Amino acid sequence: MKRGYWIARADIHDAEAYKDYAASNGTAFAAFGGRFLVRGGPYEAAAGTARARNVVIEFPSYADALACWKSEAYQAARAKQKGGVEAEILIIEGYDGDQPGASPPPQAANPASE
Repeated sequence: MKRGYWIARADIHDAEAYKDYAASNGTAFAAFGGRFLVRGGPYEAAAGTARARNVVIEFPSYADALACWKSEAYQAARAKQKGGVEAEILIIEGYDGDQPGASPPPQAANPASE
């Protein structure tokens, strides 16, 4: 099953409201199997417009990621931001196909051609 992800980029305008949000959002994330892969930290904006805070949360599935967003627990935590955050949040399904530079799987021998 493909994993699901939240990719969030935010500028925080009300630090106290954001602290309230951050202190309460973990309940929803845990309920849907979410775990932080990126939570702030140094970054370099290689192209495009940057925001001050970047977060990536991994969920067991895309359905779990969507359900977390729609949950009462997360929406209650989100309300604690009180408009003090400007953000983009993407909820996206992961990819589990071939990767660059990977060798293609070996071809099965065709007994009819031997």
